[in-house]
Amino acid sequence: MSILDYRLILGGLAAIIGVIGFLPYFRNLFAGKTKPHTFSWLIWGILSAITFAAQIASGAGPGAWIIGVAAILSLAVFVIAIFKGEKEITKLDKISLASAALGIALWIVTTNPLWSVVIVTIVDAVGYVPTFRKTYKQPYGETLTLYFLSTVSFVISLFALEVVDLTTALYPTSLIATNIIFISMVLMRRRRNVMSSISYR
Repeated sequence: MSILDYRLILGGLAAIIGVIGFLPYFRNLFAGKTKPHTFSWLIWGILSAITFAAQIASGAGPGAWIIGVAAILSLAVFVIAIFKGEKEITKLDKISLASAALGIALWIVTTNPLWSVVIVTIVDAVGYVPTFRKTYKQPYGETLTLYFLSTVSFVISLFALEVVDLTTALYPTSLIATNIIFISMVLMRRRRNVMSSISYR
């Protein structure tokens, strides 16, 4: 099997796992069990689309497929979240959205692909703030399966990259890190809630 075929398989596998991860998320979203924050998903959708374009232009190949899939599905979550998502919008959320908008404006005037990805990576982390804040208060308001399988798909996608450098690898690596931090926070909050309920019995 050639190196190209190997990367095609990994890229396809990462994309499939990414789609599978969204299935329980959409199910819980329509059931009202998951309340996504519109700001985060809007930011993630736009940034994934930008990064996908940058990765393709930089020769990332199949390793970029999962980012393209994430862009489409994230924007779909955003549209649904307008009607079924989190309704509480705080000042911190608005600051995060404004910061993300500033970052996107900087990306527009940046012609260097590497700097574009660096800016997008930073803005993506800022976009996590509304979801992090919301889920810290409501640890059962997110479907962790999505974040876990997305992390797995991003790890696989790194091995499917045809060109491995900061331009192609920085963004998926940052997504792996932020997802792990988020999952850990949610699990700790859920465990704390369980322990608190036991102590009051």
